[in-house]
Amino acid sequence: MTFTKAYWDEHYDSRAPGAAHPPNPYLVAAAQHLPPGRALDAGCGEGAETIWLATRGWQVTAVDIAATALHRARRRAETSGLTDGIDWIQADLTEWTPAEGQFDLVCSHYVHPATSPGDLFRRLAAAVAPGGTLLLVGHHPSDHHTSGTPEAHVEIGDLAAVLDPAQWDIVVAEDRSRTMSHGGREITLHDTVLQARLAG
Repeated sequence: MTFTKAYWDEHYDSRAPGAAHPPNPYLVAAAQHLPPGRALDAGCGEGAETIWLATRGWQVTAVDIAATALHRARRRAETSGLTDGIDWIQADLTEWTPAEGQFDLVCSHYVHPATSPGDLFRRLAAAVAPGGTLLLVGHHPSDHHTSGTPEAHVEIGDLAAVLDPAQWDIVVAEDRSRTMSHGGREITLHDTVLQARLAG
């Protein structure tokens, strides 16, 4: 399967807006004690992480390929009283390159690029400012909810391979599982999580 713009447009257009999801718990754990600065949310979807960061004083650049997802995210931000502090960008992360060294926090949750994920992760890592944090969360190959789309899977080695150990301090590099509510029932997700800090 190729995760093209057409795929993501259909993905969001075919779903009615649901209740807003809480932010990813790995982001909350990584960022709750960081001083607010500039953040990049790459593949922001309907905006749960972007909105959580912005309500805590972060200036967020939120990027997604799907117009419907961005529209819903923007509406939810406005409903939360956020009229400033978020720069919404519709772009294909396969091609879009963020400014290098400009963000105190770069996060990406479950992005499925149409090309090699390593290329994307290298560009995201390059966007982190000295002393900044990189958080990458993906679907682990053992996650049965995404077993039909193995192209969406990522392993720790794939993530860590893009970081120069002389420049990065690895804070978390683990396969983790978590339980969440979906459609009125509890499901277990199996994730790959990398959190790292760039030397200042």
